[in-house]
Amino acid sequence: MPGPESSHSPASPTLPGAGRTAVVTGASSGIGAATATRLAADGFDVVLGARRLDRLESLASSIGARALPLDVTDQGSVDAFAGALDRVDVLVNNAGGAFDAAAVADADLDSWTRSYDVNVLGTVRVTKALLPALRASGAGDVLFVSSTAALISYEGGASYTAAKHGVHTLAETLRLELNGEPVRVMEIAPGMVRTEEFSLNRLGSADAADSVYRGVREPLVAEDVADCIGWAVTRPHHVNIDLLVVRPLAQAAQHKVHRQ
Repeated sequence: MPGPESSHSPASPTLPGAGRTAVVTGASSGIGAATATRLAADGFDVVLGARRLDRLESLASSIGARALPLDVTDQGSVDAFAGALDRVDVLVNNAGGAFDAAAVADADLDSWTRSYDVNVLGTVRVTKALLPALRASGAGDVLFVSSTAALISYEGGASYTAAKHGVHTLAETLRLELNGEPVRVMEIAPGMVRTEEFSLNRLGSADAADSVYRGVREPLVAEDVADCIGWAVTRPHHVNIDLLVVRPLAQAAQHKVHRQ
């Protein structure tokens, strides 16, 4: 007779993302890469989108995801990306960035244009392109990764704060417009997050980028934000996380940061 070792073991619990497809933009590094990793671990079928296809394919291979080229500033690229998808249940609008720290009096309008094109118009392009699939899913999620800069302004941050305020308003407006439809609209607004590229892209030098976090004990890292995103999109679908603000303990407010 079969021994105890051959008896049926309990069925493995179903992962929260099983059977759902999640798209993550800006997934080649930072918060996007960490979010893709988290969602794959949660059982989602993850599709990664970004311009740097070599980095994207390496990540996709390591987590069992699918990589597709995506430039959110190019309508043709967005259309091709959307056309390659069979279904979309979750859209994480993460692509964005800050590109200067200039005062308004010294504004570089090319930098402002880039900031708006990536953060605001790029997010609109992708959301518009994927919204039919999100509606068709019957239980879609649109999640915007904004920033505490979407909620408060600060000196030297106008091009970025103005753009992120735009993302915040986009989320609020879309939630109103989709009320009554089976699509949640959520927003995660991180404060101080130390990633490999964000401050470097904004300030132009490693020393200047490091100075942002100097003396700050345990700023957030990309995985902390990914944890919030993973939690939000795996709540029961009648639960909508309208806005989640997340900061490190050392940052009480935009202008109040404890440094050792």
